[in-house]
Order: sequence, then C-alpha cells, then structure tokens
Amino acid sequence: MKVFFINISSFGNADFADALMRISHQGQRTEIFYYDFENHGERNDPLKEEDMFQAIKRESPDFVFSFNYYPLVSKVCQKAGLKYISWVYDNPHIALYSYTIINSCNEVFLFDSKMYEDFASHGIKTVHFMPLAVNVRRLSEIRISEEERKKYRSEISFVGSLYTEEHNFYSRMVPKLDSYTKGYLEGLMRSQMQVQGYNFIQKSLNADILESMYEALPMEPNKDGAETKEYMYADYVINRHITGIERLEILKRIAGKWPVDLYTKDETVRADGIRNHGIAQYYEMMPYVFKCSDINLNITLRSIQNGIPLRCFDIMGCHAFMISNYQMDLFRYFEPDKDFVFYDSHSDLMDKIEHYLGNPDRRREIADHAFEKIKKDHSYDVRAEQILSEAKII
Repeated sequence: MKVFFINISSFGNADFADALMRISHQGQRTEIFYYDFENHGERNDPLKEEDMFQAIKRESPDFVFSFNYYPLVSKVCQKAGLKYISWVYDNPHIALYSYTIINSCNEVFLFDSKMYEDFASHGIKTVHFMPLAVNVRRLSEIRISEEERKKYRSEISFVGSLYTEEHNFYSRMVPKLDSYTKGYLEGLMRSQMQVQGYNFIQKSLNADILESMYEALPMEPNKDGAETKEYMYADYVINRHITGIERLEILKRIAGKWPVDLYTKDETVRADGIRNHGIAQYYEMMPYVFKCSDINLNITLRSIQNGIPLRCFDIMGCHAFMISNYQMDLFRYFEPDKDFVFYDSHSDLMDKIEHYLGNPDRRREIADHAFEKIKKDHSYDVRAEQILSEAKII
C-alpha cells in the first residue's frame, strides 16, 4: 500500500504516518511518499495542481491523505481518479464549505459529530465522523528526569490559546462597531458563556447585526463555497472571542486561590497567580506539562460544539488527570468520574479543583482508567485501521 501524504504543518503528521507504517495490506508493507505542500487558503493554482497531478502519476499511490481538507487537493484527486482521505481536526474549517466537498474522490473524516451531522443532514455523502487520537506508544516511552519534573511541576495547568493576539478579528472589529451592536454582542457572548453543550451564536446574528459587523470588519464568503456570513462571523469572530474571555476569566479565578501554569502563544498575558511560560511545543514540551501536572484543564474552543479536542486525547494519552467542560462526544466515548471529571459552572470547577487537589489517589485512579481506554480504543493505530476500512482502502 502506497500513501501520497500531503506534507503540510500539522500536529498529527508524524504520529499518523507512524501508525500507517505498521499496517500491512495484502501482504505488503506501507510505503509513504511525502509531498511538500503549502496552502494559505488557495483553492485554485494551476501550477500547483499540475505539479501534484504529475507527482501522483509518477508515484502511483493507492490514495492521498492530509490532515484537514484542501479543495485544491480534492480537485487534483478527482482529475486523477484517486481517493482523497482527509481527517479534519479544526473547527471552524471553512474549506469544508467548498463545492469540491461533493467530489466523488473524497473521504472526509470530521472529528466533531455536530459538524458531521450538519453536512450529512444536507445530503453530503462524502463525510464521516471520526474522533481524533493520540500516539500512546510515543508518549509511554517518555521518561521524565528529576530535573524535568522540577521544571514542569504544576498543581494546575492549561495549554492553549487565549485568542488575544493582535490580529484577532474581534479586536479589529469592535472599535468600529456602533454602540447598539457592541452592546448586543457583549450581551450575547455573556449569555452563551452561561450555557454548556449548545451554541446559539450563529442563530442569534440577525440581518441588522450582521450588516453592522460587516461594515466594521468586511468578510466575504468564497464564491466557490456554501459558507454563510452568519457562519463566518459566529465561528471566526464571536466564538473565538468568547473562548478567550472564558479561558482567561476561569484561569484568573483559579489563580486567586491556587497557582496556575499557563502555556500559550501570547506571552504578554499577565495576572496575579498565573505563570505564563509561553507556547508549549507539541512534541518537545507538552507531554511533560501534562505528565507533571496534578490537574490538566480542558476549556474547549466554543466553535467545537460536540467534538473532543486533541488536547483531551493528549492529556489522557499522557496518563494524566483532566478536568474538562461538557462536550457531548467526550461523554459518548468516556465516562465522567471514571475517565475524566467535568464541570458545569465556574463555581463547580473551583469545588472540583479543591476536591481533587486533596485526593491524589483518586486522580491517579481516574487517569489510569482513562489511559487504558485510550490504549484500547483511541490510539492512532486504531484510528488508522478505522479510517482505511471506512474509506474501503483495506
């Protein structure tokens, strides 16, 4: 079996390739051809398309694979008569709304069941639901020295973006908004922050509000896609901003009682009790953070409506303890209070942090149970078999 692997920056590339290499199909080991690819949203590029098409003809692979979906790749695969398997780990992911999504070559795997249901309910036959995964083998081989344990030791840690970077859409938009729209959005965001498990932002953006937002921050749907302005402003502007507010408020509240270790891109974020270490590199640092923290927090990006963020798999795959907000898919595959602990309000989170900081044996019991489930059902080895089987490759 030969895989034409779209080599573009992604957290999962090395781990999924490692899993593919262990698959034997019809007595033959897997061979991977890496095709270096850069894409900044371009959906049409005749030179790139021709180069990829010629590479496919030359290599004669059994299928093309990429993390996330690229309309340009789908176009080439449709022309070549070759299956294109993509595994989407981002939400939002506007490329999915390209008209190419219906190409018969596509086998598109979506990690968020709500995202899958939205497409499937509109008759899109090329999508599948597939949760993310973790490389248990790699993480289990990590040995932590005393020096490393001292460096990363934490009672409570959070790894993730606060969406406070200068280029974020909401900060660019809000100075140009009229007072009514600004007040409406602030009230809407505060209301959404009180609700777990259901996102009503997109449905709440009426025509007048959208027009005001557009005047302050013009965003145009692609001409070759089916995305709406409601979708774009809800998920790329509002939900990201809500998440940033929510994460920082939660961390500040926790830090008022216990020290918090934060690993995030924006190193300028400062608050009493929060130690900002900057970004945690996925392979080089993040596993050490998770393994050396008593409590690892998951506070999900609000545009991920049902899905299990990669962070959750990484924490549990590190044999570590996690407290998370409610996510429907998390409850679908894991058991609360057996594999993880969830909170339904900020006060509930504070109570559970206090309880579990004082109960290390219970934390270990929960982390053990989650780790065994991850090994059995949610490794990249398992997912590779599931994806190739569902795509009818093996």
